[in-house]
Amino acid sequence: MEKHLQVIPSELEIIKQDFEKRSSELGKKIDELEKEKMRLGLDVDIHKLEAEKLRKGKNKAERDLNNLKADYKKLRLSIRTASLGKTSEQWRQEIKEEKNKADQWEKKF
Repeated sequence: MEKHLQVIPSELEIIKQDFEKRSSELGKKIDELEKEKMRLGLDVDIHKLEAEKLRKGKNKAERDLNNLKADYKKLRLSIRTASLGKTSEQWRQEIKEEKNKADQWEKKF
């Protein structure tokens, strides 16, 4: 009868085996979740780097735009100061006036 009793696992042994099996399954699941967490952490780091790169690019583009606007204002002021900002009609009129002056001088001499 002792042989027969040793072959049949006790209720405690069955519970222990179930616990170890469940513990092993949960351990594997924890490992999988930790790997997933690591992968997601790397994804987040990559997205942060990409966002920072885009932010820097945007800031540079805004600085460049502001510099271009300032240069454009300076150029417009220079053109006005040098009287180069005349329309075609204004240039034609000025040329006509200068030709008339030249003709008058030619007639005098």
